[in-house]
Amino acid sequence: MKGSLRLYLPAICILIAGVGCSKPQPIVPRSPVPAGTVLIQFTRRVEGPLELTIDGSRIPVQKISRKKCMHLEVSGLIEGRHHFVLMSALEAFGPDQFDVDLAPAKGEFKVLFSQELKSVLYGTPEPSPAATGIPGVQARLER
Repeated sequence: MKGSLRLYLPAICILIAGVGCSKPQPIVPRSPVPAGTVLIQFTRRVEGPLELTIDGSRIPVQKISRKKCMHLEVSGLIEGRHHFVLMSALEAFGPDQFDVDLAPAKGEFKVLFSQELKSVLYGTPEPSPAATGIPGVQARLER
């Protein structure tokens, strides 16, 4: 037993060092992002509801699945710079405000840190007014 431990210990150390020193893989979208679309991927699954504001206008966010989701797809945007603000009562995002520059015939892919909040809300929250949105812009929370 003692002899076999002496043989396996260096091999295990080399294996751990090789795994720990491996190059990290970048997070990339599964397919190219279409023009006029911003695809946001979260680091953890998000339950929602989400409050999305683009250029000062609140956008209604549709949840496609009943389960927690990893992607927020915003489509129908025109080219140029857009200011996004993302909020939720149950999750925290980092960054929660960011700018996106949409080039002609290109979409944008962002990765946002997300974390679940363990909070207790006392009483009933005031209902927020309905999001009016921007004509042609749709936001979908999907798996």
